[in-house]
Amino acid sequence: MFLLFTLILFNDLPSPEATTGNIAKSGCQTVCGNLTVAYPFGIGVGSGCSKDDSFDLTCNSTYDPPTLYIGSGNIQIHNISDSEMWVNSYVALRCYNQFGYVTNEDYYAWFNLETTPFSFSQKNKFTVVGCDDFALIQGTNGGDFSSGCFGLCSKSDDVPGGYCSGIGCCQTSIPRGLKTYNSTLRSLRNHTRVVSFNRCGFAFLGDEESFQFLGVQDLSNSSRFYTRDPVVPTVLDWVIESNQSCIEANECKGNSSCSDTDIGGYRCSCNNGYEGNPYLDPGCHDINECDDQSDIRCYGQCTNTAGSYNCTCWPGYTGDAKTPDGCQPLANGSKFPVMVFTLALVFGMVAILSGMIGIFFGIRKRKLIKLREKFFEQNGGVFLKQKLKAPGTSEAVIMFSTEQLRKATNNYSEDRIVGRGGYGVVYKGILPDKSVVAIKKSKLVDGAQAEQFINEVLILTQVIQRNVVKLLGCCLEEEVPILVYEFISNNTLFHHIHHRVGGMSWLSWENRLRVAVEAAGALAYLHSETIMPIIHRDVKSTNILLDDNYTAKISDFGASRLVPLDHDQVTTLVQGTLGYLDPEYFHTSQLTDKSDVYSFGVVLAELITGQKPLCADRTNEEKNLATYFVKAVKENRLFEIVEPRVLREGTLDQLQGLGDLVKRCLSLHGNDRPTMKDVAMELGGLKKLKTHPWGQQQTNEESRSLISEIEQGDLYDVPLIPYSTNEWESFSGTANMTFQENKPR
Repeated sequence: MFLLFTLILFNDLPSPEATTGNIAKSGCQTVCGNLTVAYPFGIGVGSGCSKDDSFDLTCNSTYDPPTLYIGSGNIQIHNISDSEMWVNSYVALRCYNQFGYVTNEDYYAWFNLETTPFSFSQKNKFTVVGCDDFALIQGTNGGDFSSGCFGLCSKSDDVPGGYCSGIGCCQTSIPRGLKTYNSTLRSLRNHTRVVSFNRCGFAFLGDEESFQFLGVQDLSNSSRFYTRDPVVPTVLDWVIESNQSCIEANECKGNSSCSDTDIGGYRCSCNNGYEGNPYLDPGCHDINECDDQSDIRCYGQCTNTAGSYNCTCWPGYTGDAKTPDGCQPLANGSKFPVMVFTLALVFGMVAILSGMIGIFFGIRKRKLIKLREKFFEQNGGVFLKQKLKAPGTSEAVIMFSTEQLRKATNNYSEDRIVGRGGYGVVYKGILPDKSVVAIKKSKLVDGAQAEQFINEVLILTQVIQRNVVKLLGCCLEEEVPILVYEFISNNTLFHHIHHRVGGMSWLSWENRLRVAVEAAGALAYLHSETIMPIIHRDVKSTNILLDDNYTAKISDFGASRLVPLDHDQVTTLVQGTLGYLDPEYFHTSQLTDKSDVYSFGVVLAELITGQKPLCADRTNEEKNLATYFVKAVKENRLFEIVEPRVLREGTLDQLQGLGDLVKRCLSLHGNDRPTMKDVAMELGGLKKLKTHPWGQQQTNEESRSLISEIEQGDLYDVPLIPYSTNEWESFSGTANMTFQENKPR
């Protein structure tokens, strides 16, 4: 059974509209309990009181007071505004005893809004409460979305109260327009180390403003969450869904305006100074501000106007009637100095117009300079300059101007976009000297994004290697930080492995080995030959680019970390890509260079098998490519999973050698893995190894039969393994964790 979240304080939410005017269709119920229901919503399924059946609501009068629900379902509504709705939330929970056994659980939560005009508001945060818990959330918003959050701590003294800091409480954002989600809650050690002050873990999607983490009090008092008492709601955005634009629909009535939303559909709203229902005739009516002066300040004579009001001093007084004591009585016998005022006005206007022409362009230029200086500081420019001047740091970074990059990208035109990443959008730019560059523009402007930008600049200024994407410069004068790289034109390694369209691909066995050697050499350089070792932290085939000569280039250092020379590991928040993520790093948060080795092992497995890191078509324990590959090598079934072309072109020694190397790279313990330098040397040796094709070294009939079975059919008609980002269980196989099959309740 799902655990329902409701509101902490109803006073914090917008109050319902007054039950006056054209709030609903004639003859339709407008009140349910303490809530007022306005059109396009309507009370009663099939009653015809709403715009359509997706806006039908049900009022259950068996409760005191009566409660309101969406449609004929069980999602309780607590308030409705002109763009949002607050409803009960669903929570996943698990409680344990001192022996690590589950005493109470409801670890799966599911919420589906696909056939409704609703979507989950970005005011919600996915929250995990607990000291030994992690939860995964996945859903759809026009595409697939997945994320997760850890709540970790070891003792109660470490847990701060009053806010969710990541210690005992973790929060992560959701994308705009999310229509469905499901979440799964798990524990790392079944609370055996924290059960004295934390028996239960919880995960939910709810309004960030309505939730305040109380620290140890929340960790030790599970009844605060496992109860039907009000706690925290989920906020939904609602729109009028239509295939037409707002203007084409022409649905907004008098004295109102319509606006298209960025989550699809549109909304109508009353113009300033008007109130009422913009969806029903005659539309919105004028607000008489003078009758109710609670929202205005007028200490004189108030005169209502259409959509506004005038406030003047009473006769016999002069001054500003909008401020207390602003109106003062006129002196007896005084006359308005018309002549003085006229002359002053004429000379004043002449002086203003003359001065305006002279200073207009100067003021505009000064404002632009100050704005760019503000962006420069906001984007970490001062800190970056200090770092670039530090000993051992390269200063060969070109500072591009805003005008240069806007011109190079045709003002960041959509048709210049060549890629979208986790931290920004990449544009193709053409500089005045006709050179082509890649321009990466961050998506957000906040402290974390500025730090991400500076981190990438500092790392790339230290790297000079032919197989690492070269940083040419940056621009700090825009609202978002921008990086300028050399342009790599031949797509990613992932694309060439998994998106072939007939014909003979260039990706032969020899080329696969060459790309692997180049990528391994670049990572080995980052680990051991830079001034300070660099751990990439997000090695995957989509971050290995190929230039015109199909030379491998390591890219995307947004998640990388520098390692001090006196440390062999660093503690960080877990970051990476499922399917490539090191399970040891996932469990311990201890990042080492062996984490990159594991991820590169997955890339090697992709190269030799032609299969994606996560696959739904294999059995549960084999959905993860790393697990599948290691199992095949241990069971002497390597040649059954090798891509047919690789099997034809490679030699027995090469394939066996590479299989053994990948198995060692994919060891669950970092100490058992080779270094990237060792990996690069072994790959170089395999590339040089020249023997007869492995099939010619097999003399018995069984071996020849195996080759024949594997090579049946056209080499380029071999279907690719489909990839589903919704198959989270594949990653949990690598981390030695098992998740129950997702199913709605």
